[in-house]
Amino acid sequence: MVETMTERLADTWARTDRIFDILAPGQWLAKPIALRHPFIFYLGHLPAFAWNHVGGGLLERPSFDLAFDDLFSRGIDPDVDDPAHCHDHPDVPDQWPAVPEVIAYRDRVRAAILDAGAAVAERVPTHLMAREGRALTMVMEHEMMHQETLLYMMQRLPLEQKVRPAWLPPYVLTPGRPGGKVDIPAGTATLGARFEELPFGWDNEFAAVEVPVPAFRIDGTAVTNAQFLAFVEAGGYRRSELWGDKDGVWRGQEGIEHPAVWELIDGRWMYRTLFDRLPLERVADWPVYVSLAEARAFASWRGERLPTEAEFHRAAFGERPRADGRVTGADGRPAEGERRLPWGEAVPAERHGNFGFRQWAPTPVG
Repeated sequence: MVETMTERLADTWARTDRIFDILAPGQWLAKPIALRHPFIFYLGHLPAFAWNHVGGGLLERPSFDLAFDDLFSRGIDPDVDDPAHCHDHPDVPDQWPAVPEVIAYRDRVRAAILDAGAAVAERVPTHLMAREGRALTMVMEHEMMHQETLLYMMQRLPLEQKVRPAWLPPYVLTPGRPGGKVDIPAGTATLGARFEELPFGWDNEFAAVEVPVPAFRIDGTAVTNAQFLAFVEAGGYRRSELWGDKDGVWRGQEGIEHPAVWELIDGRWMYRTLFDRLPLERVADWPVYVSLAEARAFASWRGERLPTEAEFHRAAFGERPRADGRVTGADGRPAEGERRLPWGEAVPAERHGNFGFRQWAPTPVG
């Protein structure tokens, strides 16, 4: 388990490096989203997390660089500097370390983690996080979580501050198949999990809670750019009755008038990908990317609402049908339990969705 996990971790690090390679020279201090840190922070944060939890934490080894271990452990919670709401964090420096120094720290940490398989295995009898590869899985999950962070930060960077990679796959611009409504029968959604069921989970994912869910109807596919454009053209951003109080204040203060990756150029809506501007009509069936506030306003405009977590979970994971064809037992509980994945039990493949960094852009719904 540990050896396999270290191989997966090395692959995950290679993907992180590929993402950082998108930055044009001299852009390490760019900060396209105010709440986030500049890119240089994440270059150091990822190895610092790995070291603090595996090298210095699980294995209790001496640090390569205590200052970096501490500096790059800072979070971004708005209350991060309020001890009444958040644990102590290091201050943001007036000047960040030089990039070569951070890369050297990263490489040394990575080498130590990859070489730690046997030492982690020795801790299995005495340390819970050493079992089933939990500590290394946590490092990998954290790395992948920040790959998403980096991508949506880079999405907001001006195009000239990025380097278009030669390996970028072509966009999928074929028409999608937006679905109609889907009826979801009443049943139970299991939110969270029991600790022993997963090789790793964040603390807020435990314990398992079963939530009864009444029958409901939901869109069969994600809202598309074309569908959201109708809301924009109907003046949805200017209709205060569609926005909750806090959402409306945010919209007004930030001057939000359309999705963040849309641009109105010479009277034509354009969609900004990581590396290009595409006419919105060419990506009409891509899923729209908006904030929670914008999604709520859109749902209100349609006379609907967003699904609850339990509803969304039930729509996605449903129930495995019994051999006799029944879906639920007499008590209304799942007869054979929930599906392991939204499409069933099959190993994830390309036909199941747009994931695994195959496209580096959205694809049409349906």
